[in-house]
Amino acid sequence: MIATPLRRFLAGFALTLSFFAAPALAGQSPDDQPAAPAPRTWSIAIHGGAGTMSRDAMTPEKEAEYRAALDRALAAGTTVLERGGSALDAVTAVVTTMEDDPHFNAGRGAVFTWDGTNSLDAAIMDGRTRKAGAVAGLMRTRNPILAARAVMEKGPHVFLTGDGAEQFARLHGVPETDPTWFFTQERWDQLQKLKAEKLSAYDVDHKYGTVGAVAVDGDGHVAAATSTGGLTGKRWGRVGDTPVIGAGTYADDRACAVSATGTGEFFIREGVAHEICARIRFTGESAQTAADAVMLETGEMGGDGGVIVVTPDGQAVFSFNTAGMYRARATSTGLKEVAIFREDGPGGIAPPKAVEPEPPVPSEPAPAPRIEPKL
Repeated sequence: MIATPLRRFLAGFALTLSFFAAPALAGQSPDDQPAAPAPRTWSIAIHGGAGTMSRDAMTPEKEAEYRAALDRALAAGTTVLERGGSALDAVTAVVTTMEDDPHFNAGRGAVFTWDGTNSLDAAIMDGRTRKAGAVAGLMRTRNPILAARAVMEKGPHVFLTGDGAEQFARLHGVPETDPTWFFTQERWDQLQKLKAEKLSAYDVDHKYGTVGAVAVDGDGHVAAATSTGGLTGKRWGRVGDTPVIGAGTYADDRACAVSATGTGEFFIREGVAHEICARIRFTGESAQTAADAVMLETGEMGGDGGVIVVTPDGQAVFSFNTAGMYRARATSTGLKEVAIFREDGPGGIAPPKAVEPEPPVPSEPAPAPRIEPKL
């Protein structure tokens, strides 16, 4: 049958109605557009050590140098996160940058042991899987944090030390360097002063120069990384809290990521990093409340220093009981902060209430007694 003009008009009109009615039947208006994806949010915090820093004891030029160094390290991490990278890659980028910077006691610029060598420790942890890697006593690995990451990702263990750790790092392509790379005159002079005047490590350095970073990425995963040269004049293979998982470094997507700096013996005894995560996870405390509570407890034991904490929901906080802490943080919402002294911003809490006296620096060891053979 040949369609009349009227029928053709009615058919076209019905088709038009169905076009506009379909969205309405689905509960939508013709102007509805697909929802834009939610913006990827991230946060990051970094530290370069805590101690008795004060403006009176630091020249404006030196302060500017440290602020610039912190800014460079922060930028290394934020660049990764802005491009959609993982928290693990972000904290690695920060710490490798700081290990290569002689302003900090990690990698190049590390303090010297009693024997005049550099002994480097580092740890890293992935909050998504709670896999971790740690190394201690490295002397030739240019970036100890890369060795720690290799341990975490490419081996069955968590903690390797000394020659074995460096053999493992070498096997997995982690760059080595001549030990002279780590030398700085300032650190060498501190060792000589410590020996000559029988001082403690804190007396010659006035700060704990550990470096670290914590981050949460756009997928809500957290990570932590920490690296250090330890204490000036350390002996007997001393290892502090930095590579001890749960003391100086910890990350768990169920709670937070933590990196610490301070008197390592006390941070180990308190289990600072894990303690903060446990409080957040089991009590529902904010990151700031948990960090402050644990740092106060550590201070009551005699330990001083500080922590940085990031949570999966984006909290990025500092807590320290010293006069200052080299620190910085940034978020995807526009926050950016670089600070050194207590008065620069939040994070400072009460100093330790009770301090155990530090043992005096021992003199050179006496030679072993000669044992005469029995006839």
